[in-house]
Amino acid sequence: MNRAAIPAAETDVPAGEIDLGRIIRAVRARWRWIAGPVAVAFVLSFLAVNLMTPRYTAEARLLLESRDSYFTRPTAEQRDGALIDSEAVASQVQVIMSRDLARDAIRKLNLVGNPEFDPLVNGVGPLRRFLMLIGVSRNTVEGPPEDRIFESFFDALLVYPAGKSRVVVIEFKSRDPDLAARAANMVAELYLERQEGAKKETARSASAWLSSTIEPLRQRVAEAERKVEDFRSNAGLFAAGNNTMLNTQQMADLSGQLATARAAQADSQAKAQLIRELIRSNRTIEIPDVANNELIRRLVEQRASLRSQLALELRTLLPEHPRIKELNAQLADVDRELRAAAERTVRTLEAEARIAGARVESLTVALDAQKRQVALSNESEVQLRALEREAKTQRDQLESYLAKYREATARDTENAMPADGRIVSRAIAPQQPSFPKKTPIIVLATIAAFVLSLGGVVAAELLAAPVVVAASATPRVEPSPVAAAIPAAPPRPVIAGPAEADIRARLAQVPVTGRGRRVLVVAPPDEGRLKAALDAVATGQRAVAIETHGAPVTDGEPDWGFTDLIAGDASFVEVIVRERGSRLHTIPLGTGPAADIAEDVESVEVALTALEQTYDLVLVAVTPDNARLLAPVFTGRVDNVLVARSCAAAVEPLGLDAGAAVRVDILDEPLLAA
Repeated sequence: MNRAAIPAAETDVPAGEIDLGRIIRAVRARWRWIAGPVAVAFVLSFLAVNLMTPRYTAEARLLLESRDSYFTRPTAEQRDGALIDSEAVASQVQVIMSRDLARDAIRKLNLVGNPEFDPLVNGVGPLRRFLMLIGVSRNTVEGPPEDRIFESFFDALLVYPAGKSRVVVIEFKSRDPDLAARAANMVAELYLERQEGAKKETARSASAWLSSTIEPLRQRVAEAERKVEDFRSNAGLFAAGNNTMLNTQQMADLSGQLATARAAQADSQAKAQLIRELIRSNRTIEIPDVANNELIRRLVEQRASLRSQLALELRTLLPEHPRIKELNAQLADVDRELRAAAERTVRTLEAEARIAGARVESLTVALDAQKRQVALSNESEVQLRALEREAKTQRDQLESYLAKYREATARDTENAMPADGRIVSRAIAPQQPSFPKKTPIIVLATIAAFVLSLGGVVAAELLAAPVVVAASATPRVEPSPVAAAIPAAPPRPVIAGPAEADIRARLAQVPVTGRGRRVLVVAPPDEGRLKAALDAVATGQRAVAIETHGAPVTDGEPDWGFTDLIAGDASFVEVIVRERGSRLHTIPLGTGPAADIAEDVESVEVALTALEQTYDLVLVAVTPDNARLLAPVFTGRVDNVLVARSCAAAVEPLGLDAGAAVRVDILDEPLLAA
């Protein structure tokens, strides 16, 4: 049969696709299988949500922040307070969920003896006792009463950060809405109390440690300062002004005096030398120290007066006149007195220069001696500075400890150490239960039942068709066809008669295990009669028929068949055709001649093995025309041989009824009537 001749409206969907029309028809036909589970699920979910004990959820919110003020914050933290990052928030969440805090909350909420949380109220059954005995379940009988409530308490408690913020949400679930609100608020309050207590304990521990450390440190400071003063006295290293040693200050003073004496000596020597030069050049009155002398000024005035008188007398008198000689003699006396005054000034300056020189020499000797003394005291000063540094270090440490001790003492007071957090939203008794959510649960249960029922119906329809699985891997045969993608052929008539049951009874006697039966059918080449025979044999079973008659298709679209399958040119999906109205599938000859089947016996065995893993019957249809060629190929590979009586004479020369190792049945001709 050529599948190209089948009308498009009568063929199945292409390979690899799903027949949606068939699935929709199956869903319509089996709607009761969908409506029933949906109704049951609706009723059961409705009853369940109304019979469940409601649970209420209360919520409290904490804001984690540093609450130290400028006056209570330690000096080291005056600029910036402690930053609370995401890791700190996560750490505080774990602190809130700690067992110590839970134990305090259980005690204050009086949960011991509460039937909702205490497992001993309702008693411990024998199964639970056995599980506790072998260590599978936790022992809740022994130990403190609060410890056995931990599991149920933590099941009801939920603590988590609210998004990317420093707000921590505390949720508590309970059958009693008032208890849920009180528990959430109690956990938040206990957390803040423990935080404040921890900070106070830290300050108290710090003050106790500082108190025990300050007194020995104060004694060490006093001892260090005493050593400094003793060493200073023994070494004679007394302090002068400007925080310098006395020896150093004296050396500096001597250096200054020496410089002053040297300057005075040089000044006196320079003035004496200058006056002598002026005296030699008769310029005595030009000397500043001489001119400023009162005696010299009178002598100068007298000299000027004598000169004027001499000039006046020379107008009328001769140079040898006694008056003129007298005036000249007086003038010479005045000049001698001026020179003598200048000489006295020079001698005075020279004396001052000698005095300054002697002072310079004495100061130089004293400075050298002071230098030697300062050099000798340098080593002592080094030791003194080391002692002073040690004393200063201990003094600074003592002052720092004293300041910290005062801060710690001040912080260890009431309300001086607030917790790093505050309650921003207190829990209130909820009015609506958080579980169960009746409407969502009923809707979800109904939808789930509908989806599962619908999926079951669709899966049953998709799995109704068989799937061919290859028995072994070979490069020439593809082993995984999809039965749902096999195209269908037009319906063929089914033969009904007394011989049909006889044929099936004979085939049932063939002993096979874990596979389908292989049957070789030799029938007339008439297509209608051959199809009728195959349908009759395959009634009520999953069967595939391999047709070996007909001419190969060489023109137009290829009509793949068995020869293409064993040649490796086509897959099972491409060669199997599903017969409409029956469970029989057919495989046509293909594009190659029947001689190709006889030439590739190994691939024929592989194909038959793959088919028998899926089908109950693997029928090989052979006509008298090619029986001589193909019967020897299939006879040794089948479980039974069915031969039409009209074809018995044609296959008699092959010896099928005598020499074959399998059973050969001769079919009556009425079975093959169209």
